[in-house]
Amino acid sequence: MVSIMNEALQLEVGHKVLEVGAGSGWHAATIAEIIAPHGTPRSNWGHVYTVEIVQGLADLSRKTIIKAGYGDRVTIINSDGSMGYAEKAPYDRILVTAAAPDVPKPLLQQLKPVGIMLVPVGSVNLFQNLMKITKGSNGEIRAINLGGVAFVPLTGRHGQAT
Repeated sequence: MVSIMNEALQLEVGHKVLEVGAGSGWHAATIAEIIAPHGTPRSNWGHVYTVEIVQGLADLSRKTIIKAGYGDRVTIINSDGSMGYAEKAPYDRILVTAAAPDVPKPLLQQLKPVGIMLVPVGSVNLFQNLMKITKGSNGEIRAINLGGVAFVPLTGRHGQAT
């Protein structure tokens, strides 16, 4: 799934990326390798901001990212990812690694024009579709269904009801 999502995001060196749901930090590390590869001048590097609502996972992810050598390319924030991370918006790419009932509006607002967002949309009962959202240069939103997926539910203000 990580490979499929990274390919669909059409990541490029220099992109600023928001990830909602840090988990172990693995997905953020793979993105960092694409948008800020070693051998590229640091001035051209992109950055990954990953927001994790569960304090313990945020702490684990931070330790893993630092130990793996990505601390200069990935920032982990303990907060409600369904609200995005407005402090560093707008983003070239946004990915959500948990299923939302609908596309969270704050994330749409934080996506740059000509940006791409991936978000699993559907019910808490694991019937979801991976949606690729693109924002045109004029702000027009388009959604493409990339197919069925199964993700844990997104929590937080724009997440699944518990």
